[in-house]
Amino acid sequence: MLVFVLGLLVGSFLNVCICRLPRGESIVFPPSKCPSCGRRLRAAELVPVISWLWQRGNCRGCAAPVSWRYPLVELLTGIVFLLIWRQLGLTASFATSAAFFAVVIIIAFIDLEHQLIPNRLVVLLSGVAVVRQIFWPEVPLGSAVWGALAGSLLLLALAVVTKGGMGGGDVKLMLPLGFYSGLPGTLLLLLLAFISGGVVGGALLLLKIKGRKDAIPFGPFLALAALVTALAGRQILEWYLN
Repeated sequence: MLVFVLGLLVGSFLNVCICRLPRGESIVFPPSKCPSCGRRLRAAELVPVISWLWQRGNCRGCAAPVSWRYPLVELLTGIVFLLIWRQLGLTASFATSAAFFAVVIIIAFIDLEHQLIPNRLVVLLSGVAVVRQIFWPEVPLGSAVWGALAGSLLLLALAVVTKGGMGGGDVKLMLPLGFYSGLPGTLLLLLLAFISGGVVGGALLLLKIKGRKDAIPFGPFLALAALVTALAGRQILEWYLN
């Protein structure tokens, strides 16, 4: 329960990062405010999930709608932290994995909203992956290196073949994701990302929410596939091989 609450609190901070980083704003100052009226939010309005529900998704000052993204990110981070804790326990490896996927969540939602993967977040994610590999490795170093190279080179080849259909940010994002996952995990990650991206993309086309020429960010699918691979990749690969 405490790990879940920690995830909710971290998720609240991730919302600040998602909102401010694409604008080039500080994530420390000024304090949180309503994006519509600019009113500084009180402590009671910053309780993860509960405040949003209590206010029925509206600002207490101007009654403007508050995006569903805020409680979603908080709940998602809490659940992710809880799942990682159940797998690794309260260890240093848990801390690095939780930090890794916290950054992944920021990247996924920024890409979803702005179709942008900031380079500094990819660098930060790579740094967390390297620290984890040095001190608490889960995969052999050679597998980590090959995972990073194979994943990014494959997406780079797709970007060249599709002439921009695959973004450069996705190519760079695969470096830390592949390094974290190792070579077998990277292959599974890409398979899951392409399947989920194809299903969702096809559904959006059928529902006429997106057109054939509309861009669909691939970063969220890479992020989701990376999480599934980290939590259940070994079991999925064993099931497939058997």
